[in-house]
Amino acid sequence: MSLQKQKNPMSVQEPRERIKNFKEVALGYTPEEAINEAWRCLQCPTAPCVTGCPVEVPIPDFIKAVREENFEQAIDIIKTKNNLPAICGRVCPQEEQCEKVCIMGKKNEPVAIGRLERFVGDYALQKTSDKNSTYNRTTAKKEAKVAIIGSGPAGLTAAADLAKEGYQVTIFEALHATGGVLRYGIPEFRLPKGIVDQEVTEIKKLGVDIRLNVIIGKTITIEELFTAGYQAIFIGTGAGLPKFLNIPGENLNGIYSANEFLTRVNLMKAYKFPEYKTPVKIGKRVAVVGGGNVAMDSARTALRLGAEEVSIIYRRSKNELPARQEEIEHAEEEGIIFRTLNNPVAFHGEKGRVTKVECIRMELGEKDGSGRPVPVSVEDSNWFLPVDSVIIAIGQTPNPLLTSTTGNLKTEAWGGITVDENLATSIPGVFAGGDIITGAATVIKAMGAGKKAARSIIEYLEKAK
Repeated sequence: MSLQKQKNPMSVQEPRERIKNFKEVALGYTPEEAINEAWRCLQCPTAPCVTGCPVEVPIPDFIKAVREENFEQAIDIIKTKNNLPAICGRVCPQEEQCEKVCIMGKKNEPVAIGRLERFVGDYALQKTSDKNSTYNRTTAKKEAKVAIIGSGPAGLTAAADLAKEGYQVTIFEALHATGGVLRYGIPEFRLPKGIVDQEVTEIKKLGVDIRLNVIIGKTITIEELFTAGYQAIFIGTGAGLPKFLNIPGENLNGIYSANEFLTRVNLMKAYKFPEYKTPVKIGKRVAVVGGGNVAMDSARTALRLGAEEVSIIYRRSKNELPARQEEIEHAEEEGIIFRTLNNPVAFHGEKGRVTKVECIRMELGEKDGSGRPVPVSVEDSNWFLPVDSVIIAIGQTPNPLLTSTTGNLKTEAWGGITVDENLATSIPGVFAGGDIITGAATVIKAMGAGKKAARSIIEYLEKAK
């Protein structure tokens, strides 16, 4: 039997329908589609896909189990390394990691590893049995207590790995719901909140305690956590402070940071107004500044909130857009306008509210240190785009509350926490990982940092005995 050269397609909502709702766009594989896709895996003995995975999932092993229609075994295999498979299968950039190094992809399309992981993760969440699988079994309980600051992907991963080893783990979350960026940053149509809730529930079953509405640095300090008996602490608070353009008119009403916009819509359920009383006024014409996944999420969310024309303004060309190709394609299908090789230079308004964006056209020059061409302004090419609202999606930095209230915690000039190769900070027993040390990155990279930190914490606690 010859191998199928292309991935099995995944069903999606039709664009004309999905722009009217917040239901999930990608609908996932059926069991038959998953099995068919699993047969495309070559079962390479070298398994380069595993080295391409930041959390080291045994990819060929779980795919083999899917091929054999043993879905329970598949989830057991995945959860030896990854406790958030239904989430990762949806939002992980597999095309830049495991699928990028897939041997099948050298001459054909790579195996759809992400879609298979999603299928297996969803299968596990849909099961009604209360039976504990092998991935939920922990070793004997240990006396050592570990505090995890932040319930985003890094914190959840570190907590799960530590709980599996028997440590008493408590997550402290500043907001009223768990998930961090998984909940407030990613729209419902890409990652349903019900999926986040179910995955977090599975982590709680490992014995992890979660305390909400606790702001470390304000409600309680790191020093007080040590006094309370925690012997190690992991900081995984992410990067939630938005960056701005710092151009004239940026303080006009109607201009949002993507962080504020998506938090109001996702965490505070503005998309269910008036059921939830957190409306977001956007008007009919919306401009989103930026070209990453957050920009795509913001643009597609604005469309679903009723905007008639949504534009993405990006200073490089379409080839340099940093967003996932799948998200770009979905945005295009939904009618988002890409105004590439343009850069805002000022915002103009009337009666205190933004009415237009002044842009200047750009052209690409020599490549910089990142390998991307440098955008250069075209003289006397300014033009105006009428808008009712603008969303700034050009990145985030860490919130300084925790670092500014923790003595002896060394930080970088840009606001991140300084760590060594083991993710240890300048304070003994305190570790950090994820966006708080790298700046805004991907969910799966944050999870990889959470795993690494858990290993370092275990080593630290064993030495401290």
